[in-house]
Formats: sequence, structure tokens, C-alpha cells
Amino acid sequence: MKLTISRNELNEAVQHVAKAVSARTTIPILSGIKIETSAQGVTLTASDTDISIQSFIPLETADKTIVTIHRSGSVVLPAKFFVEIVRKLPNEEVHLEVGERFQTQITSGAIDIQLVGLDPEEFPVLPVLEEDQVFSIPGDLLKSMIRQTVFAVTTNESTPILTGVLWSLQDGVFKFVATDRHRLATCKIQTDVPEQLHFSNVVISGKTLNELSKIIPDQNTLVDIVVADNQVLFKLGNVLFFTRMLDGTFPDTTKIIPTSFRTELILNTKALSDAIDRAYLLSREEKTNIVRLSTTESGGVEISSSSSELGRVQEQLSVSELRGDPLRIAFNSKYMLDVLKVVDSEKLFIGLTGAMSPIIIKPDHDNSLHLILPYRTTN
Repeated sequence: MKLTISRNELNEAVQHVAKAVSARTTIPILSGIKIETSAQGVTLTASDTDISIQSFIPLETADKTIVTIHRSGSVVLPAKFFVEIVRKLPNEEVHLEVGERFQTQITSGAIDIQLVGLDPEEFPVLPVLEEDQVFSIPGDLLKSMIRQTVFAVTTNESTPILTGVLWSLQDGVFKFVATDRHRLATCKIQTDVPEQLHFSNVVISGKTLNELSKIIPDQNTLVDIVVADNQVLFKLGNVLFFTRMLDGTFPDTTKIIPTSFRTELILNTKALSDAIDRAYLLSREEKTNIVRLSTTESGGVEISSSSSELGRVQEQLSVSELRGDPLRIAFNSKYMLDVLKVVDSEKLFIGLTGAMSPIIIKPDHDNSLHLILPYRTTN
């Protein structure tokens, strides 16, 4: 294989696919990035068996030549070095030539690099998916849905299914659910898809979704999503992102979400976030993160926390609305701050049904809902 390629386009493709390279793989070939040529351009592929990413670089765009192929072929290069090398090459033009036993020469300006390549025939073949269940959503919307739910997955590998986000599509409603048993995050949107298109119990690793989110362009582009038997494929322009679904059945979380409340609050999102952030400073010292929210006789709320060594903090907050019974409730301030970081509205609703019942937080629209279990405290 011998080719000349634009450094910028090569670097962008390498950075995309490198997200699928595992640093601790026991399979040597998976520590590399596969490069192969075709009549249309150059394809880069990386995989850790759970996710696979493929990025295509066309021969030319409308206004310039990107790749010139002098001799077709393929090679697998060690990702750890190749990613860094490409990023630091001095010239815009890069020459890459593969010789005997996959010895690869990379030249750019005055620099000449020799890399030991691997046999591309040993690299796993990407799955071919039946594209029966395909739909598209705007990339910025998909990123937002990931952001509003992925923080609630568990990091405890003893319950693997909860390390992922549950996806479902029913009657055109595309929904995400994540929980670590102490909190719950849901997000849904109405999509314009045929009614017969539906799926449930599709669970995708939270780590995978974080990597996917980094690849989705910021500009308004559509992402095509293909759901197959045990794989999901995301098509983002010239990038294909494959991921396995997690095995197992996600628990039914619908029964734990209250539908009516004894106490209802509407507060300013930033004011509440700032107050809890200040209270968190003391609760953090106790290593409990416990913060309390109490309704006051004046029709507002009080945010408080204490530390046996440092003291106590109390802050009064005004509310836009307060309905129902007086209430005092304790919760993990870290969990609450995680929610408040992703609430995308100026005001939010908090619904309470008792000191030991779930806390419900909703923005001023119906697209998302968050649940936090309270703490039992003695004071």
C-alpha cells in the first residue's frame, strides 16, 4: 500500500476511531487501527469487540484532493503511537507506504518514521446489520438526551445491565432511562417515524454513549440509527459507530415514579443549584453529602447542611409556587447537583410525597424527569 493523504483529514479520522481502541486488550490486533484503501478512498477501523468505529476519507471533496492512492492495500498500525504521530506531523501532506512484513514508512516534511505493522487479515470483520429498524434524529438532540440520562448509570459492575441506558421506541416516542437504584433519569422526544417501527429493552453502555457523544458533530446534522438483534449502528456522515447491546433485562422503573404529590414546589433552577452547591461544601466534609430541604412558614424553602467539625449552613430561598403540606427531606446533594447541571429550563418542578418517598424533579417541559431517593436522618 502506498498513498499520499491530507494530515488534517487523517488526524480527524484517527481521533474518531481511536475511541474504540482498548488500552488493556489481550488480543494484540485490537490494539491497532486498520487502514485500507478502495477505489473511493481510505477507511480506518478500530474495535474493542464491544464497540467498533469506522471512518471513511474520500479521495476528494468539492474543492480539493484529499487522498492520492499510488498502490492499494491495507495494514494495521499500533494505535498508541500512530494517534500521537499523526497529531504531531509537521506538514499538511503525509506519505504512507507499507513494505515487506507490513513494515510501514510515514513521511511528512523532514520527518521519517518507521512503524511495525500487523497483518490486516487478522483484524475482526465488522458486523453486517439488517437495516429493517432505521430512523434518524438530529445529532444535537441525541447528545442532549445522552447528557440528561447517562450520569445516572451505575459504575458497579456487579449489576452490568444498570451500567447502561435503556432505549425504547413506541408510538413514535423515543425514550431513555438510566438508574443506579438510588436515582433515576429519563428523557423522551416525539419522533417522526413510521408507527410500525418500535423496539424495547435496548440497553447501551453509558461509557459507550459518552464516547458516541464526543463524535457527534455540534452542527445540526442527522444521525441515522440502525437497531438490529444485538447491535446498534450509528451513521454520522463518514463515520460508522457500532456497539453491542448489554445482555439482560432492564428493571421496570415505572412503578416507583409517583403520579401525585403532597408537596409541590416551583423554583429557579440556578438559585437552587447555587444554594445546594454551597451546602454541599459542608456535607462533603462529613463524607455523607447530606443536604436538607425544608418548607418554611413564610412560604419559601430552606436549604441546610452541617458538619460536626466545621459547623452549619442555612440558606433561605424564595419559590415561584408552593402548594401542599409542610415538609422536611434529606438527600444526597451530589445526586441533586448532577440533575441540576442538566436541567435545561430556567425553572423546575419538585414533587414530594413524604420524607421517605422519592423526590421528583422536572424542568418546565415534559421531555425529562429525574428521581432521587431521600436519606433517612435522625435530625
